[in-house]
Amino acid sequence: MNYGIDRELVDFDVLAGWMDGQGLPRGAFAGVETLSGGTQNTLVRFQRGGGDYVLRRGPRHLRPASNDVLRREQRVLTALADSGVPHPRFIAGTTDETIMGGAVFYLMQPVDGFNPSTGLPALHAKDPAVRREMGFQAAEALASLGRVDHVAVGLADFGKPEGFLERQVGRWMKELESYSRHEGYAGPEIPGLDDVAAWLDRNRPETWTPGVMHGDYHFANLMYACNGPRLAAIVDWEMCTIGDPLLDLGWLIATWPSEGFASPAAGLAEGGALPTTDEVVARYAQGSRRDLSAIQWYAVMACFKLGIVLEGTHARACAGKAPKSTGDMLHAVTLGLFARAHQLMAQS
Repeated sequence: MNYGIDRELVDFDVLAGWMDGQGLPRGAFAGVETLSGGTQNTLVRFQRGGGDYVLRRGPRHLRPASNDVLRREQRVLTALADSGVPHPRFIAGTTDETIMGGAVFYLMQPVDGFNPSTGLPALHAKDPAVRREMGFQAAEALASLGRVDHVAVGLADFGKPEGFLERQVGRWMKELESYSRHEGYAGPEIPGLDDVAAWLDRNRPETWTPGVMHGDYHFANLMYACNGPRLAAIVDWEMCTIGDPLLDLGWLIATWPSEGFASPAAGLAEGGALPTTDEVVARYAQGSRRDLSAIQWYAVMACFKLGIVLEGTHARACAGKAPKSTGDMLHAVTLGLFARAHQLMAQS
């Protein structure tokens, strides 16, 4: 049976046999639904044998790295099981892509909560104190991730931390240069691009401590409890690596809704009450021993990296490979991020 889901995405007969082999409760599938979210991966929620599950696999048309990303996510979620970091609980998974038509997949426990990019429940929309605490919760959860000993939880070989910061500017400038392959893209028209790159190289922190990085830490990848400001889970771990966790804090600052970034969670800022980014950094510091003296550098780096990533969609749009409206909108966000980078540079 397909339960309304394309068999090419999820073959429930195959899934039933695999779950039985994992010792999970047997029974008929019920409540099958595809979940939406800010990800290109596929999420399907269902019940079986009294249990509630979310299956995560790559998109319908698998990208070259789709299965490797899912394998890495499984490792991370398993490693975080007893860490205290809020995350979706891993139930079971497979790294074997031959089981489900070429796609690696895993099962996790559904998160009881909402994503602020889809709107706010009445409680959160009406209560400024709740929204303010949501901002602090984002900082506290990130600090808890930064405290994880990646070696102790089995992630010693998960990334390449040596030279991580030194690689960043060159890595992303090369990425930007590669967009010239898209026909119709005239090149990056980003005022101050070279100035930001040079500033980052000149002011790069000399010492830092490796740790687990989420890699895309902002409100659209956070789930909050429906009955209060508690952060229920950090989601979408596909960019996770071992690097400098302070870049995650810089990412949060760079994308902070109250700072003018065109955030999908802009509704959080519309009613006011969110803490300032200085207050967010101070709350992070309460739960971290990391040296935050160069935090503006990390925020500038986040603006630089994210701006270049988004410019890639603009380049594809110029070549007719993405909607022009989307490309234009993301190019505008890129310009805003680089303007924000210059403001931060001036404050340092």
